[in-house]
Amino acid sequence: MIPAVLYAVPAFLLLIIIEAVSYRFAPDDDERGYEVRDTTTSLSMGVGSQIIGVPWKFATIGIYAGLWTLAPVHLSPAHWSTWVLLFFVDDLAYYWFHRLHHEVRLLWASHVVHHSSVFYNFSTALRQSWTPMTSLPFWLPLALLGIPPWMIFLQQSISLLYQFFLHTERIDVLPRPIEWIFNTPSHHRVHHGSNAEYLDRNYGGILIIWDRLFRTFEPERAAVRYGLTKNITTYNPLRVATHEYASIWTDARRATSWRHRLGYVLGRPGWQPAR
Repeated sequence: MIPAVLYAVPAFLLLIIIEAVSYRFAPDDDERGYEVRDTTTSLSMGVGSQIIGVPWKFATIGIYAGLWTLAPVHLSPAHWSTWVLLFFVDDLAYYWFHRLHHEVRLLWASHVVHHSSVFYNFSTALRQSWTPMTSLPFWLPLALLGIPPWMIFLQQSISLLYQFFLHTERIDVLPRPIEWIFNTPSHHRVHHGSNAEYLDRNYGGILIIWDRLFRTFEPERAAVRYGLTKNITTYNPLRVATHEYASIWTDARRATSWRHRLGYVLGRPGWQPAR
């Protein structure tokens, strides 16, 4: 089993080149475009995520297969309803994976990598975590539903492929029915914003309906400031991948009680003991 995302890498690189060239010949004062060091870091993070992520996928096959054998029913990939169910439960699993990776600091330490660029373009989509292990629990229930593991992995890849195209400023707001149901570049720009009103909003993968249902939706209004509330000042991929883990270690080591240590590790990002 080779993850479908690997087959798309040449297309990703081609689209990054096309988008970068478009800024050269059709610049927009309101869009940041590309910066060589930032793009290099994003591509390096993408390469690292695949070097670690592909073997990790193979390592987890046995876990998914074991749970699938315990499922009370085994759903057939030959029936269309299995694919419809998979689409919705995978997207719901992604919503909660994504949301909790913003709300629990230890998980945020993995996901913060993706938000660490102050630019927003197709290369940003490839700035991925080097610790994919934190995602495992969120998709295990799909195997217990009786969905074959290979279908789960395939749908995860389809979702990631879709989300690549969300990372652009070159596409404005789409027709209202699309914006209401699906995640779009406009919705995802909000998610990457460090504006106070945009923090922890629009977690959806392919669909935006979960954000509307769980009250985490925010439309794009004000201009988006990309990056973190406190941006890192490094292009070193290793530091980008590990800086928040290092900060957690520092905070926990200095804490004066175990309750405070747990707060620094499992609390929301930015958690501080009450004074």
